[in-house]
Parts: sequence; structure tokens; C-alpha cells
Amino acid sequence: MAAAGPTSPRRLPFKAALPFAAPNIPIAALTIVVFVYLPPYFAGHLGVPLASIGIVWMAVRLLDVPVDVVLALGMDRTRTPLGRYRVWLIGGAPILMLALYALFMAPAGFTASYLFWWLVVMYLGNSIVSLAHQAWAATLAPQYHERSRLFAVINAVGVVGVLAAMVILIGAPALGLTDAQSVRACGWFIIGLIPVCVAVAALRTREQIPPNVARGHTGLRDYWEVLAKPDLLRLFVSQVAVTLGPGWMSAIYLFFFKASRGFTTQQASILLAIYLLAGIPGAMLTAALARRIGKHRTLMVTTTAYSLGLLTVLILPKGNLAAFAPMMFFEGAWASGFGMMVQAMLADVGDELRLKQGSQRMSLVYAVNTLAQKIAAAGAIGLTFPLLQAFGFNPADGAVNTPAAIHNLYLSFLLGPIVFVMLGGACVIGWRMDSARHDEIRAELEARDAALEGAGAPEAAPKTPLVPEIVRGRAGA
Repeated sequence: MAAAGPTSPRRLPFKAALPFAAPNIPIAALTIVVFVYLPPYFAGHLGVPLASIGIVWMAVRLLDVPVDVVLALGMDRTRTPLGRYRVWLIGGAPILMLALYALFMAPAGFTASYLFWWLVVMYLGNSIVSLAHQAWAATLAPQYHERSRLFAVINAVGVVGVLAAMVILIGAPALGLTDAQSVRACGWFIIGLIPVCVAVAALRTREQIPPNVARGHTGLRDYWEVLAKPDLLRLFVSQVAVTLGPGWMSAIYLFFFKASRGFTTQQASILLAIYLLAGIPGAMLTAALARRIGKHRTLMVTTTAYSLGLLTVLILPKGNLAAFAPMMFFEGAWASGFGMMVQAMLADVGDELRLKQGSQRMSLVYAVNTLAQKIAAAGAIGLTFPLLQAFGFNPADGAVNTPAAIHNLYLSFLLGPIVFVMLGGACVIGWRMDSARHDEIRAELEARDAALEGAGAPEAAPKTPLVPEIVRGRAGA
């Protein structure tokens, strides 16, 4: 039985959670625009071969795999007057902005090396910002159910950025913009959002570095113990699967809806906007469901519902916007819960590791998560684009494809997501870290932290001050 004192619920105020979630606005918009619209823009408007894009993208993502672990080791050792994660969040922003400018404003006829190196820089900046934000979130909401709620807010806020980008893409024809110009406009939109949203989170959120009870030098064995933890490995495979499923679909989304289902680019964007808009109620529904049945069961429910819903594509009439809209809303609502549940479960595993090792390893835990996302992202484009080219699919604007190429595109769109998403849910069958177990862990952690602070332990750092005292007073976190 968990102790009542240390684990009594401490609800994170919504006015504190909302500004902290702000960086996810450009990050979420970036994920959709870069993943769904940028590769077809390169292939259809700049004439880059599909296979070249897929191979370069996969090579960059695989090269990028160890970066998160290195970043995590640096983050977990960071102790500054501004905190642990805040300084990394701020430092990653300009790196990401520079790379996005180079990619969205890429010149016609750019080389594979140009694409390779700027993708490397973009994913480095994205890793720094995303990893710092996720690890900070896990320490900001220490309680089991509060984590589901905070990650729901973060995901819902991210949908706002995605929808804003979709408004640009959908409204482009009314403004006289071409498809290519609308993609570049989205690039400017995301670049402009990054410094604003990072500043909001950094200035409005307080950060506390938990005390470190580990003595002596942390060795490779300690890090290996983290990386080899069975629960962490299960969540790693689950994250790969639930990212690769929708990512696979996203990579060929425009090709499928235009060439196979007979929609225009604008209509396909409207359907995608519906899918993404559903992420707001979907995130809240997922958090409420997790409070009732637990995070791991919620992950299994969402993956199953998503896969069954996708099968309705088999019976929906081609080119019928009204018929496809409910299906896309249904799919978007359930898809919003995949990563959200994995992220919340990772935080619980991170607490268990800190209890055992005595040191904060949250950055390393989330590095495993971002590593999984990178592998999945590499597979999504790196597998689907060469596959479509092997099937004889032509992505050029106005191209006429053979019935066989369209049929293979159709099968690829359905089978890939269903197989991987169901695998992601199956990974957490028999999960043991429920609310009761986590309450016990938090009770032990909080009792130990309180004892260290009471004894004046040098590692027990106070809440990090933020420059203006008035800002500290408003943060509330």
C-alpha cells in the first residue's frame, strides 16, 4: 500500500501546463509538414527521384540514431542556474530554425549531399528541442495520472500548430499560391513559431533538479542497466511500431488520396486536417480512459480501434469527401493516444530507475524513445518510397499510373499501418507498472528526497530561479 503523504495527488495547474506545452506547436507542425508534404514537394516540384529521397532520408535517420543517447548523457549531467532541460531547449531552437530554412527554401536541382547534410542538422536541432521538452515534462508531472493529463495537454496544443499549418495549405489556392509556394509558406510559419513558443515555455515554467543520491562516478554499467531494462525495451519496440504505422501511411498519404482515391491536393489536405483536429478530443479521451483502465490497456484499445477503423477504406466510395471525413476523424482521435501513452509510461519507468540507481536518468529514457521514433521515421520513407518506385508508381504532377501500380499503392497504404500499429499495442500485454505500483515508487522517492533536503545534502538543488522574480511567481509549476 502506498503511503498517503508523499503520493497525495498534486494537480498541475492548467495555466502552468498550457505555456509549458507551447514548444509542441511548431514541433508537431514540423512533423506533419516535413513528413507528409516536403518529400512529395521535392519529388513532384523539384524533380528529385523517389528512391534518392527515400535512401537519403533513411541514411540520415540511421546516422542520427546514436545522437539522442549522447545528448541524453549530456542533459542528465547538466546542472545550471537556469536548470537542466531549459538551457538545452533554448539552445536547440536556432539550430532547428537554420536547417528548416535551408530545406524549405532549397534551390531547384539541389544535390543529394545538400539534402543529406541539412537533414542531419534539422534532426539534430529537433532532437535537442524534443528530448529536452519531453524529459522536462516527465519531471514536471511526477504523479501517475497527472502524466497522462500533461501529455494530453501537450498533444492537444500540438494539434493547434498542425491545424494552423493545414490552414495555410488548404487556403493556398484562394490566395493564389501554388502547392510549392504553400509548402514554403508553411516553412516560414514554423520557423517563426519556434523562438516564440520556446521563449513562452522557458519563461513561464519553473524547473527543479531532483537530488542525486548516487555516490561516485556513474559508469557504463549504470547506463547499460537503463538501456537493457526489459520494460524500456518493450516500450522501445512499441514506439517504433506505433510511429512506423501512421508514419508509413503519412509518407504515401498524398499519393494514395490523389492517385488511388481520386481526391485533389486540397481535398486530401482537408481530410488530413480533420484527422489532425480529432487529436484534440482524442487526447483528452485517451487521458480519461487511461485514468479508468490504466495506460497500457489504453494503448491496446487505441491501437485496435485505429486498425479496425482503417479497414473501412475498403468500403468507402472514391472521391467522396463526406464519406471519408468521419473515418478520418475516427482514426485521428485514436491515433493521438499512441505516442502519448508510451511517453507517459516511459516517465513511470524513469521513476523506477531513479529509485534503484539514485540518479535522474529521464533524458536517457526519452532518448530511447526518440531513437525509436527516428528508426520508424527512417523506415517509413526509406521503405515506402523505394517500394512505390519498384511498383512502377510515378509521383510527378499529372502522371498517369498503371492499374497495377495504383493497386499496389492501395495495398501498401492499408497493410503497413495495420500490421505495425497492432504490433505496438501487443508489446504491452502483461504490463505490470500500474497506478498502485507507481504510487509505491513515488512514495519512496519523495520520502528519500525529503530526507536528503532536510539533511542539507549538497545534491539537493532548489528550484532553479528564472531571471525576473515576477515571472517565477506566475509560473506555478
